[in-house]
Amino acid sequence: MKGERSAAIRLEAISKRFGATQALDGVSFELLPAEAHALVGENGAGKSTLVKILAGVYQPDNGRIELDGSEVQIHGPAHSRELGIAVIHQEPRLFPDLSVAENVFLGHQPKTRLGSIDWARMRRDAARLFDELEVSIAPDSPVRGLSMADQQLVEIAKALSLDARVLIMDEPTASLSLHEVERLFSIVRPLRDRGLGVLFVSHRLEEVFDLCERASVLRDGKHVITAPIGQLTTADLIRYMVGRDVSLFPPATTELGEVLLEARGLTRSDAFSDISFSVRAGEIVGFAGLIGAGRTEVARVLFGIDRADRGEVLLRGRPVAFDAPAAALRAGVAYVPEDRHQQGLVLDFPIASNVSLPILSRLFPRLFMNRPAERRLAERYASQFRVRMTDVEQLVSALSGGNQQKVVIAKWLATEPRVLILDEPTRGIDIGAKVEVHRIIAELAAAGLGIILISSDLPEVLAMSDRILVMHEGRLTAELSRAEATEERVMFAATGQVTSSA
Repeated sequence: MKGERSAAIRLEAISKRFGATQALDGVSFELLPAEAHALVGENGAGKSTLVKILAGVYQPDNGRIELDGSEVQIHGPAHSRELGIAVIHQEPRLFPDLSVAENVFLGHQPKTRLGSIDWARMRRDAARLFDELEVSIAPDSPVRGLSMADQQLVEIAKALSLDARVLIMDEPTASLSLHEVERLFSIVRPLRDRGLGVLFVSHRLEEVFDLCERASVLRDGKHVITAPIGQLTTADLIRYMVGRDVSLFPPATTELGEVLLEARGLTRSDAFSDISFSVRAGEIVGFAGLIGAGRTEVARVLFGIDRADRGEVLLRGRPVAFDAPAAALRAGVAYVPEDRHQQGLVLDFPIASNVSLPILSRLFPRLFMNRPAERRLAERYASQFRVRMTDVEQLVSALSGGNQQKVVIAKWLATEPRVLILDEPTRGIDIGAKVEVHRIIAELAAAGLGIILISSDLPEVLAMSDRILVMHEGRLTAELSRAEATEERVMFAATGQVTSSA
């Protein structure tokens, strides 16, 4: 039994303080060999601090760390690697202009008898590692140009080259498609079964249940519980993480109204073709599909960022043609983009300035800034959306990802739209913030907005949507009601195996 083995890693009463912030407070738990163990919690719960202590980036203020039954002090990242601890981060930390083999063996390259790098052996050893992982990546190919998923596999090969006994995966799937996640897990499972201890840090609870045998929950820097996955439900994990009973997907009770937006035969060369659908007041229309299916490209046309080659868009029955986002905003269409940092926010501006940015001409028609009015607007949305902040003059860059996302939504709701397009609204945010964003979406629909929800999170799109449109390679392949939609049906359509009946 796993519980009878000595732990690969045992932490006892680990604490870490940064100034006035107690990041970790007496945390104890253990990772067993041949175990995938989930570490979950909201942003600020202490997960990243714990990972950095194991990686040698931080030193604990007190407590004890054991590896294979022996107490150790981890003096730095290099020492952590020497001890057999490998960390795979959300963004792979590779050198893009070096080859795959050079990245795998960086810092411990095989040498010839004369002390120079044995390039031929390095390529052979890298090829052997990828054969062991049963993946096809050429050792001589440069890392630049590899997909995010393949870069994660290079990181795993690097860990194997170091004879790692512990693999820490810190949000490794945040930028991966569903197919890429399945491929990654199919490679990690055999490594786990051969004795590797895997510590899996993720906000995606469905992945926790798919990969892991046990889960440990942190909240406010403290260890809450460690339990076998089979004894937990998603609701249990969320309750332990946030400290109260919450509903991840609020029940939909909205009565649908008139058709607000309709697309007829929308086509844009090399992006999508013959897209037709409608959105009614109070309705959440989900768009599902694999990465590259064309969902975001449709949204960009609806918001006037790009132009369609053919087809038309109607708002409340009247044809419209937006030549710029400003025209879409005036007509009552708003778009919350996928990349909140690059496209959704001005990070060096305060919350109040971000919220008022799209409506400056409406708030201040004479070009005189009315700061009290701007503050009142931002405070109203910050209160409604429960933004955790010190003040609306706080810089957006200082907020957590979930609170930044709330500011993005507030910014576009300040334009008073009738149709709101949400592109991956919960990507990269913790479970507590996800609950809040789902609550906001449900309340907006109940208030009569028509909502287009683009999401790669299948449980999210299934639970939140009144109807689901599935795209594959730029075409609609299915339209499913809430009652008809299942993960299997959506995935069949997303891979092009179902023809739309619409």
